[in-house]
Amino acid sequence: MISDKMSALLNEQMNREFFNSKLYLSMATYFYSINLDGFARWMEQQAIEETGHAMRLYKHIQERGARILVGAVTAPPTEWKSPLAAFEDAYKHECKVSKEFDELVAKAQAAKDNATLNFLQWFVAEQVEEEASVDAIVQKLKMAGNSVGALMILDQKLGIRGK
Repeated sequence: MISDKMSALLNEQMNREFFNSKLYLSMATYFYSINLDGFARWMEQQAIEETGHAMRLYKHIQERGARILVGAVTAPPTEWKSPLAAFEDAYKHECKVSKEFDELVAKAQAAKDNATLNFLQWFVAEQVEEEASVDAIVQKLKMAGNSVGALMILDQKLGIRGK
């Protein structure tokens, strides 16, 4: 059985992951609005992953015999100045999520909740991948600068994700 405190923390993170999914869906709609369908599809796949993260937390809470509490999800931003600005925001957000999981790990360690600690290690590893993949796109967008051709090539490359 999981403690009430740890259960509350995991429920909170689960709801953050649902927000993360909506954030990436919002970014997808931004990219569709500026005719970058490949960028949009990449963000849609990211949203699906984030929902999967939320459901992983959901299942863990249920398996540990705690009450799952699905809360309200606040509306994410809807506009960005540029594709680079959107991906820079996504990168900053992934860094924030990494810190959230680091804090959960510390709290699980302090509570001597080894089952939750073990469970959270998947997310720690996942966040390394998340930060790296988004940062790689940020760096490519910076290299592309104002080149429409480079942006179109990157759009095509990102559109392959999930196909």
